Amino acid sequence: MSARPDHAPAPPSVPPPAPPSAPAPAAAVRLLARIRADRRAERWVPAFEQDWAKALEDARYSYSLTPVHDVVRAWQARLAVTPAVDAFLAAGMDDSDGVASEDALGIRP
Repeated sequence: MSARPDHAPAPPSVPPPAPPSAPAPAAAVRLLARIRADRRAERWVPAFEQDWAKALEDARYSYSLTPVHDVVRAWQARLAVTPAVDAFLAAGMDDSDGVASEDALGIRP
């Protein structure tokens, strides 16, 4: 027996949002090359490698590539905003009220 009256129209069917597309198979290698070419490579390469190792371990236990894809997307987003951040800092803007990039970009690796 249904709780919905017979005369009520069926609710509209809304498809769930499509998941983001998976990065290309070699995206992590290309990403690491871009990170190594950046002036911040000394700090960023170990951070990327740490994130990557954790994502691989998570993927190993979850049988899902989502953690690996999330790391690639997060680092792609970080590299994409780097020129804007550099311009902001070069302009002498006050960055004392800093916001974490994860909060600004909405990503969590």
